[in-house]
Amino acid sequence: MVAQFLRLKLRLLGNIFQRSTWQVVGIVIGLIYGLGLAALLFASLVGLRFVDDVDTIRDAFVVAGSITVLGFIVVPLIFGVDDTMDPRRFALFGLPDRSLAIGLAVAAVVGIPALVLAIVLLGTVVTWSRGFGETLLAILAAAIAFATCLLLARVATGLASLLLATRRARELSGVLGLLLIVMASPIIVVLVSVDWESSGAEVMASIAGVLSWTPFGAAFAVPGDAAAGEWGAAIVKFLIAAASLVVIWFGWKSLVAKMLVTPGREASAKSYRGLGWFDRLPQGAAGAVAARSFTYWFRDARYWVSLVMVPIVPVIVMVPLSLAGVPTEYLWLIPVPLMCLFLGWSLHNDTAYDSTAVWLHVVSGVRGISDRIGRLVPVLIAGVLVIGLGSAVTVFVLNDWRLLPSLLGVSTALLLAGLGVGSITSARFPYPAVKPGDSPFQQPQATGTITALVQSITMIGSLLIALPAVVFAALGILVDPAWHAASFASGVGLGLLVLVVGVMAGGRVFDRRGPEIVGAAIRA
Repeated sequence: MVAQFLRLKLRLLGNIFQRSTWQVVGIVIGLIYGLGLAALLFASLVGLRFVDDVDTIRDAFVVAGSITVLGFIVVPLIFGVDDTMDPRRFALFGLPDRSLAIGLAVAAVVGIPALVLAIVLLGTVVTWSRGFGETLLAILAAAIAFATCLLLARVATGLASLLLATRRARELSGVLGLLLIVMASPIIVVLVSVDWESSGAEVMASIAGVLSWTPFGAAFAVPGDAAAGEWGAAIVKFLIAAASLVVIWFGWKSLVAKMLVTPGREASAKSYRGLGWFDRLPQGAAGAVAARSFTYWFRDARYWVSLVMVPIVPVIVMVPLSLAGVPTEYLWLIPVPLMCLFLGWSLHNDTAYDSTAVWLHVVSGVRGISDRIGRLVPVLIAGVLVIGLGSAVTVFVLNDWRLLPSLLGVSTALLLAGLGVGSITSARFPYPAVKPGDSPFQQPQATGTITALVQSITMIGSLLIALPAVVFAALGILVDPAWHAASFASGVGLGLLVLVVGVMAGGRVFDRRGPEIVGAAIRA
């Protein structure tokens, strides 16, 4: 039976070369790159065989190995993969659960990731071949690490196909994956800021010391401990790695048994009463557009990504600045204005998100100014909440209420300026966006210079309009607190002026270019 699964997996891999010419070329280039990288790593590992610094090599192996194990778990769960060997495909063959689990696990050995992993692990065996005992443990540990990675990938893929079958689940998983990646960026910044020349070995040793006692890094620490003469620790970590593999195997077998009797998940039909936001907002064109915009912001994953990124961006900015030595009292002034900047910027291409549905606005005779106002309402409400609550929390943390006018002025200017400029650009320069129903991480159908140009115009325009409020705020902090009032007045005044002008001008552009907007949506 195992041989049948292996032949099936080989046939499936061979079928990828029966696609179009350019797809085959891309696949071949990817294979060459992957195998070339594996060969380069193998040669480097062979060279480490003649390096005497055993402790440093062991620590590096443990950290790199732990990251590899984590990658085999995270990639299928967050980004999903097309599982051609899904256990449910064999549900009608009457195979015993254990036999099917073994066959599918062995079939996972056939594949490019498995081949690359095997080459690299073989290189680690060469690195630690410094004696009979060390070589034997290196072989056993490499085998356990290999089986652990492949089984974890099978478990993660099975869970992904079982739990992420619906489009909404995949979209949520993608958003969470993006959130995790973004949140990990401060950790990367911290690691980059470490002085690895003087204290890098200590940092690496402390990290590896923890990971080596976990299922993630135990197998990679075994031969290094043996080579360092720590045979007791090596045996204990070997037992940890072996026990972890046994647990993963039983988990995989249980998952196969569960999947064989569990049909694929389908999106459940929901029944709604009433008209939702259309019942809650005022009647009229602007109210209808606002109701539809609220519905988008609450249900459309394309909008979720923008909303999730808004509170995360300040963290990415603040961590490097804090490491660079910027005083804390200045760092706390960044989050609220930065969130307002991105909230206002988020609508610079909102018309394109309607795709072909924008024709309803044109054929029904909706006035452009009503369209512009309706689209602003959700973001405007969110921005007011961010400005009010965020500014209050900021001045409370800093214990300096004199800063409140400047925070309000700068944040309001950034928000309203972005909405005003975006009201014009989204009508005059709509560029291709992700279509409704597609993954928010899918590339648009067409991109070009216009994309970067529109994004830059909106962002730079918002910053220039808020510049007077920023200058007055800086004077209030560094020279005289009386300047805070000027920051508030200039920020709110200029923001309101740009918002009104932008909505009116954008409305006129929408009225004049309705057919062109529909044509652009159809072409995209």
